[in-house]
Amino acid sequence: MPAPPSLPSRRDLVRTGILSALGLSLPNLLHAEQARANRRREKHCIFIYQYGGLSQLDSWDPKPHAPAVLRGPYKPIATAVPGLRVGELMPRLARHADKFAVIRSMTHSVPVHDLANKMLLAGRRTPAGDDPAFGSVIAKLKPSVARVPDYVWLQKFGGGAAPPDPAYLTGGALGAAHAPLLVGNSHDDNLATPGYKVRAFEGVGEMPPARIAGRCELLSRLDGNNPLAPHRAKAFDLITGPAAQKAFDIEQEPLKVRERYGLNPLGQNLLLARRLVEAGVRLTSVVAWTGLKPREKFMSVETWDMHGNAGVDIFGDGWNGLGFALPRCDQAVAALIEDLSDRGLLDDTLVVLIGEFGRTPRISKGATGVNGRDHWPNCYSAMLAGAGVRGGAVYGASDSTAAYVKDDPVSLEDFSATLYTALGVDPATRLSPDGFTRPVSTGEPISALLESRG
Repeated sequence: MPAPPSLPSRRDLVRTGILSALGLSLPNLLHAEQARANRRREKHCIFIYQYGGLSQLDSWDPKPHAPAVLRGPYKPIATAVPGLRVGELMPRLARHADKFAVIRSMTHSVPVHDLANKMLLAGRRTPAGDDPAFGSVIAKLKPSVARVPDYVWLQKFGGGAAPPDPAYLTGGALGAAHAPLLVGNSHDDNLATPGYKVRAFEGVGEMPPARIAGRCELLSRLDGNNPLAPHRAKAFDLITGPAAQKAFDIEQEPLKVRERYGLNPLGQNLLLARRLVEAGVRLTSVVAWTGLKPREKFMSVETWDMHGNAGVDIFGDGWNGLGFALPRCDQAVAALIEDLSDRGLLDDTLVVLIGEFGRTPRISKGATGVNGRDHWPNCYSAMLAGAGVRGGAVYGASDSTAAYVKDDPVSLEDFSATLYTALGVDPATRLSPDGFTRPVSTGEPISALLESRG
């Protein structure tokens, strides 16, 4: 991993001819580098948004004894954890249940996409207009030490009548220095599109690298104690260095690996997210758009907003049906968890899978007369894995129809506090615009889901 700016590499010291002047013998320098390599391993996060709201009854919280008008056609299946059962459309995740935890008692009161998404991203039931998203906070408090972006967002929110506030792309009150690098502005702007290339690092024009480096050096001398100087330096590194460009080159992955994740937007974006973790990106947000079937007309990336209004039965196999979307999500997320585990990365990588709310227990008829479920924030589910989350755990419980929380409600504040704690951030850390009036999170972390930090 590249050296932090405060500790130059041996090559830098040799090149500048100051190794001996600093009084550093080669053995001492090697010892310092080893100490740096042995520092506490940094945490990363892949935050997967099931934009639109996944039905809890058909996934994480099946109710086989509920009336047919509520439970739907899918049967619960056993998992790797005795007593934990999930919907039958998630067989791959079921095999990895010992690696993740399920929360069945998420709750708030807002059934509107844009506001509920803003609440989820801010970790507050009453977010302000400039509240930074979760990823921007992590980018501010836990910036990457590698020459890669701190925060990346894959597949822009969009579609529907009320798109979310764009503050999640701006850094909010923290400013543009902590905004994500966006990859995927439209539905065909993703890695599953044949011939697609990530072009975020292009656009330097005809300026040769040596001239860019010279300008960077001049600016660094002029900046002095300018707080933006580190961000400017990282921007130059991103443009001129190979680390980030290599990380985003998904074609370096064998076809077999790409197929394992699924050759669709979600599968390829999660594979890229794994590559970004390996490169040192601190947090990658992924919108769980699973794509279209051949000859289907694009409607929205709100895959999980399954009212039946688009003429697609929620229990069907169209782009907006569980029969199509959930198996693709199951394949991609299970491949991610398995891949992170096999590579020794899961202990240091928090995987989050959640939507802005759930769906109504009662099955409705959409505008076109097909089966659907409407917005339901009162009780829904989430999944967490890695970074010290207790595998196989189930927290909270819903009532007999998954309509309301029965035990251990989890607010958005408690959820965000749990994520921050897993990533090594004290929720009490002050980060409001004036620096002291508001903590990162006002919630309480769910200690039952987190391994002891000793």
